[in-house]
Amino acid sequence: MKARVVNVAAAKAHLPELIERAANGEVVILARAGKPRAKLVGLGPSPAKLRVPGKGKGRFRPKKGFDEPLPEEIVALFEGAS
Repeated sequence: MKARVVNVAAAKAHLPELIERAANGEVVILARAGKPRAKLVGLGPSPAKLRVPGKGKGRFRPKKGFDEPLPEEIVALFEGAS
């Protein structure tokens, strides 16, 4: 598909239309004073979601005693005491 060249001033006036054209696969070249300066292209299909909320529910269990207080020497390291 041939790229469409549009002057920046015209692109400002028709930006929503140009975005839709790019989303539909057309390549739009933005030019200033007749010289190409940027290319407007669509993002393509949305990537598959890698994370699904709740997918791991019930699969992970904390070890016994995970919420017990930390030893004093560890607390001192967090607090900056030596």
